[in-house]
Amino acid sequence: MASLRVPYKTVDDVEIPTDIYLPEHAGPKPAPILIMIHGGAFMLGHAGINNKDQIQECLERGWIVLAIEHRLCPGVNLFEGPMTDVRDALSWAQNGGLVKALKANGKDVAVDAERVMVMGTSSGGHLALSTAWNSDNAPLAILDFYGAKCFADPFWTKPMPDMPKHFYDPLSEADVKAVYGEKAVFIGGLSLEGQAPDPNHANPKQRQGFAMHQIATGKVINTIWPSYPSHLERIDPILNVNENWPPTAIVHGTADTTIPMRLSKEFEEKLRGKGVRTAFFEVEGEPHTFVGKMIKGSETWKSQKRGFDWLEERLKESYS
Repeated sequence: MASLRVPYKTVDDVEIPTDIYLPEHAGPKPAPILIMIHGGAFMLGHAGINNKDQIQECLERGWIVLAIEHRLCPGVNLFEGPMTDVRDALSWAQNGGLVKALKANGKDVAVDAERVMVMGTSSGGHLALSTAWNSDNAPLAILDFYGAKCFADPFWTKPMPDMPKHFYDPLSEADVKAVYGEKAVFIGGLSLEGQAPDPNHANPKQRQGFAMHQIATGKVINTIWPSYPSHLERIDPILNVNENWPPTAIVHGTADTTIPMRLSKEFEEKLRGKGVRTAFFEVEGEPHTFVGKMIKGSETWKSQKRGFDWLEERLKESYS
């Protein structure tokens, strides 16, 4: 499954890229676009950790997939870094940037820039949701896999139990300073899904240790949003739900303790209260990291696939 890697923006002379996956067979209509955002607590991961079977599933539906990179916290805060990057990637896809990049690389593909969908897992789920209010032109639909949300909930400042003991140990000042010093890094360490780090990153273990310490000690939200608990309206999806919010589906494992399913249920209730087209797909018995570990064809695969079927339905409706 080949991809084309091109920049969608430049920050401080650093190109922020996306991997473009193209469907093998053109359909009768220009191809819609799905922006796919990896997880990693806003501090870890990279585009290469997105589930390849999910990407292939989208290609078989005739969609173009943009597996985007975004800058990682804490060298930049959540709003100014990841949220801004995802918004800019959406605008790039909608406003001709993708078309120009494909032509420049000799790819003759008809692109439907009016039909851009967004999905993500974990922190990527949050970033997908953020395009609903953080963009000039919201996506056609959003698919959120167990995304971070409801940041005023006490859960976000409680230590995470049952993690390896060394993640609770204090970090060295040198390591902390080094991670904060990475202002435009977009590749970092293992993801929470268990995939391997990208070998091109200078010191993945340093960033990995930093991020896991924040997770273990309940400091993620304070780290990615230093003004916490102030100005949560800038970053929290539940505080921004309105009547114009695009159709949104949520997929969440019932055994998730990293981001409890009840937070997604609370968010679903808020969406429905505003009259937003909404669907919720529970994945029975699965923990937070199931997307990275699921096997195609399994019951888990079939369960989560309903989210992509739901996106397909929103696409069909958009043509009528």
